[in-house]
Amino acid sequence: KMAAAAGAAAAAGLWSEVNRCGQNGDFARALKSVNKILQINKDDVTALQCKVVCLIQNGNFKEALGVINTHAKVLTSDVIAFEKAYCEYRLNRIESALKTIQSASQQTDKLKELYGQVLYRLERYDDCLAAYRDLIRNSQDEYEEERKTNLSAVVAAQSTWEKVVPEDLGLREATYELCYNSACALIGQGKLNEAMKKLQKAEELCRQSLSEDSDVTEEDIEAELAIIHGQMAYIMQLQGRTEDALQLYNQIIKLKPTDVGLLAVIANNIITINKDQNVFDSKKKVKLTNAEGVEHKLSKKQLQAIEFNKALLAMYTNQADQCRKLSASLQSQSPEHLLPVLIQAAQLCREKQHAKAVGLLQDFADQHPANAAEIKLTMAQLKIAQGSVTKACMILRSIEELQHKPGMVSALVTMYSHEEDIDSAIEVFTQAIQWYQQYQARTNHGCSVFQPKSPVHLSLIREAANFKLKHGRKKEAISDLEELWKQNPKDVHTLAQLISAYSLVDPEKAKVLSKHLPSSDTMSLKVDVDALENSHGATYVRKKAGKLTGDNQQKEQGQGEVKKKKKKKKGKLPKNYDPKVTPDPERWLPMRERSYYRGRKKGKKKDQVGKGTQGSTTTGSSELDASRTASSPPTSPRPGSGAAVSATSNVIPPRHQKPAGAPATKKKQQQKKKKGAKGGW
Repeated sequence: KMAAAAGAAAAAGLWSEVNRCGQNGDFARALKSVNKILQINKDDVTALQCKVVCLIQNGNFKEALGVINTHAKVLTSDVIAFEKAYCEYRLNRIESALKTIQSASQQTDKLKELYGQVLYRLERYDDCLAAYRDLIRNSQDEYEEERKTNLSAVVAAQSTWEKVVPEDLGLREATYELCYNSACALIGQGKLNEAMKKLQKAEELCRQSLSEDSDVTEEDIEAELAIIHGQMAYIMQLQGRTEDALQLYNQIIKLKPTDVGLLAVIANNIITINKDQNVFDSKKKVKLTNAEGVEHKLSKKQLQAIEFNKALLAMYTNQADQCRKLSASLQSQSPEHLLPVLIQAAQLCREKQHAKAVGLLQDFADQHPANAAEIKLTMAQLKIAQGSVTKACMILRSIEELQHKPGMVSALVTMYSHEEDIDSAIEVFTQAIQWYQQYQARTNHGCSVFQPKSPVHLSLIREAANFKLKHGRKKEAISDLEELWKQNPKDVHTLAQLISAYSLVDPEKAKVLSKHLPSSDTMSLKVDVDALENSHGATYVRKKAGKLTGDNQQKEQGQGEVKKKKKKKKGKLPKNYDPKVTPDPERWLPMRERSYYRGRKKGKKKDQVGKGTQGSTTTGSSELDASRTASSPPTSPRPGSGAAVSATSNVIPPRHQKPAGAPATKKKQQQKKKKGAKGGW
């Protein structure tokens, strides 16, 4: 009895210690005291509960869950359902947490709060929205602001991932979290400018709220703002401002935020901006998407987008095996998704295996008819790249849900025209027009009352008529033009086309229809011709003519008659012209450009030195005889003599004469210099 009393006293003291440590938040010390209590009584339910709580507070979720499972007989779901579900939630065992919550006999407020979080992680947004609405309606405590923030986060997720137009919850955006979630919802709707303004407001509120705390540094504020700046950069990227977005993304990465989810999203967005450029940077950034815990921070669609981009990056970096491995893995996870098979086909095309790529796409289209349209469009593109335009047309015409679309009709007609297959092009028009006629009959429920055709229907008929007229199919175009005129009898342009077509087929009918044309008075345009001609934009301005008198008029008329009588003069023939001989066809070309030109013959220079045997000259020996030159009389007149050179004389004064052999000598010297240069001195 004394031992039992001593044990009870020790236990009481330990419980006091546990209570005191719990109030002080010292759960590590409290855990030691709880363990001592359990040594006294290992099945003490309260002690076991306290131990689980202490372990949770210390972040030891796995150990806490182990204690719960070990003592499952004592710690039943009624006693410790919340703690068990919370441990499973924190260990990312979301499905198990949901089962634990649903198996609890009593749904407490704590379980309902956790239930909302679990539904959000499971991306069951409709159920999550209902759960938070119920909590807000039936709870009144200090956590109301947090519940509203979670509610707005659910709405933002619906708008972003499920493309649901969010309803106005009437939440007052007094905190930066609420502003941020509202901005995310607007991004999901495509309202980027409004979303940017919300994010700017969120940034301002965040700075205000954090700056009030003196312990918070500027680095802490920037770290908190990182997620807001990340969304701002994303909006810039969507708006095409890629340089600004890239700069902001890199600024966030330099801060080294602890949120691995944020870093993974930013790295993925940078990779999408780089595309097939700057692949070295992309390969560095892709490492951030592989960080531990990323899969628990992002939604399924975000993770899927990251995996798609990894496969594309492998393709751009010529890692064919890695690309095939990633795309095959993605296809096994989402067999109905288009992107994996498109990536595989793109990789095959890079390897010049176009036929295999088309076969792969065809197999997917056969297995998934719901997604066949987009796949067949890709197949047609591959066929066009191969030059098989007709086969591409056949593939496009097999897409029944797109046959009547104006874009598809235009593409097919253009392709058939390129192949000069006019009959097939007209057939495309006919099928599209018939589809709209059948659609109109269905909507009118067989009513025989005249119903106007839709603008798209009328546009197709007009394009068909114009196409037939262009290619000379007048008779076929007449029925289309009549249908258009019937829809709008006041359309003068259609009537004019119809008359033009009938004039070549049935002139009498054209005359009858021409009576429906409006009179020239009603069609006249009120245009000041003089003002138009005198305007700056006119290419021809008529000069203002003055009043002509009678004589001037006669003169002008006379000049006009003279001009009319003028005849073109016949060209003069050369003197040696022989009509029997065919003229030289190259006579208009310069002599040097004629085919028979053989170059100019060099004439013999009589006075050229160097001709003949060595030492001989062409100049007479008497001219070079110095003795004879000395005795010859001077050619210049003596001073005082009356002899003078006449103006008509051909004699050149001595000072203007050149030595007889000077040019030749100079030329010879130049030749010697050139010879010396070739010698390589």
